[in-house]
Amino acid sequence: MNDSTDGREPAGKDLPRVDRRTALRWMGAATAAIPVLEREALGAERSGTRRPRLPAGGYGPDPDLLRSYQPGDLWSLTLNDAQRRLVMVLCDLVMPADESSPSASSLGVHDFIDEWISSPYPGQVEDRRILLEGLAWIDVEAIRSEGEVFVSLPAEKQFKMCQALARRAKASSNTFPGSFFYRLRNLVAGAYYTTPEGMEDIGYRGNTPQDRWDGPPPEVLEKLNLPPQ
Repeated sequence: MNDSTDGREPAGKDLPRVDRRTALRWMGAATAAIPVLEREALGAERSGTRRPRLPAGGYGPDPDLLRSYQPGDLWSLTLNDAQRRLVMVLCDLVMPADESSPSASSLGVHDFIDEWISSPYPGQVEDRRILLEGLAWIDVEAIRSEGEVFVSLPAEKQFKMCQALARRAKASSNTFPGSFFYRLRNLVAGAYYTTPEGMEDIGYRGNTPQDRWDGPPPEVLEKLNLPPQ
């Protein structure tokens, strides 16, 4: 989680929903990225007892990515309006906007999460259970301690609650509610860094054409005892 809320955009505002075909393609890329994040996080834990999650297997016919789907097609979406607003706020606490990068909610990461936990694949079904329990829990805790649901709290109190959750996730990614924040954080980061904006933020270029090609770098040619070009 980012250590500062500076530059954070209001995450509870209404935003258009991400096109479902885009979200489904996005899920395909994130399915490969998210287990990598989890392996790295698990490697840093002292216990080392929790096994890395495996990418989910197929469940009947997979979506046709050439077709445009509407809400309710293929599979029903899970989050109601209140839950969607809550996920938007949490996404932006994990990945806020800064001077060079947009916030997670402005990229539609909350819609990715809704699509992810709504799909019927085995791994995502478990994520649905954990995230829905966590969303209910964080509102109950906010009401118990502050008298208001989480999205109504001032940003600094939201951030303080997430800091406490992050510490619990670090202590044990198996135990609820730390397991909720651990999973949410990895879904947000995995989704964010598979968007063009997220890849640009970390300087990843991928298979992009170069404007010009000047040949191999001189230091590589020198190491291979080849003359400069």
